[in-house]
Amino acid sequence: MKDVIIIGAGPCGLSAAIECQRQGLSSLIIEKNFIVHSIYLYPTNMQFFSTTPLLEIGDVPFTSPNDKPYRHEALVYYRRAAAQHGLDIAAYEEALSVLPQEDGSFIVHTRNKRGEEQHHSAANVVISTGYFDQPNMIGIPGEELSKVTHYFGEAHPYSGMKVAVIGGSNSAVDAALELIRVGAKVDMVYRGSSISENIKPWVRPIFESMVQKGNITLHLESRVTEITPSSAVVTAGSGETRIIDNDFVLAMTGFRPSRTLLASAGVLMDDSLDKPAFNPSTMESNIPGIYVAGVIASGRNANEVFIESGRGHGKLIADHIISKRLS
Repeated sequence: MKDVIIIGAGPCGLSAAIECQRQGLSSLIIEKNFIVHSIYLYPTNMQFFSTTPLLEIGDVPFTSPNDKPYRHEALVYYRRAAAQHGLDIAAYEEALSVLPQEDGSFIVHTRNKRGEEQHHSAANVVISTGYFDQPNMIGIPGEELSKVTHYFGEAHPYSGMKVAVIGGSNSAVDAALELIRVGAKVDMVYRGSSISENIKPWVRPIFESMVQKGNITLHLESRVTEITPSSAVVTAGSGETRIIDNDFVLAMTGFRPSRTLLASAGVLMDDSLDKPAFNPSTMESNIPGIYVAGVIASGRNANEVFIESGRGHGKLIADHIISKRLS
């Protein structure tokens, strides 16, 4: 039996494993994809908002020639940090449920890439699964069409195409700017009266310039209400509708966490925010021995927890596990 099983090999899960290791606790990370899969899903050319020191874990230096590193640099860094600390990671193994036992321990049921089901036991479980697997669906006719995606990797496939971008956050703005660089015609549709206030400050003036020059057509206080094979129907707040011809739709509408593992363990959830009940000073949920780490702790409000804040959850958890042993 392990002292701790950590579900999710994102930066916060890796940090939790390192902190447990430092306290002499045995741990296993279970990851249904591969290490820092969420970062892998970021746009290929994405630049972080944070500087390298704020992304570091386990006292492993993150060096970069850039003040704010890029996605590919982060992938290399987190692989190196995991290897340097010799973390035990079961990759391509999906956690299916977390079942409390009468003695206070837990059984984690998993399925590996060969379809084989396995059971792992631990005295404590940390759920650090992130939220990239479940996009926020708009719920409109045509959203299921193959021309629609909630993920943006890179702009090259859209070269010379007409693309509607739904959203006004950093992901939507970054996608729009990359698209126009490859000659795409971009319509951007956002329900707000202006794009998000949280847009990267070095990106905002570039985006605004592209809008002013007509390279990006911005539809504010509007929403896409239907998608057809050749167009999108945009409805303004006034009720006026217009048809936008397009070849593809990028729905940059964000993501939400999965409740499955938390629910299987009996963790209480806020139904309106998908936010688990936990003590912020220890990260322990209402179920003793079940902890949350990283963005899963923020529920639907993904802007509440970032790598720079979530990486500290592991120390709170490890300290609490040791304190319980000593009490």
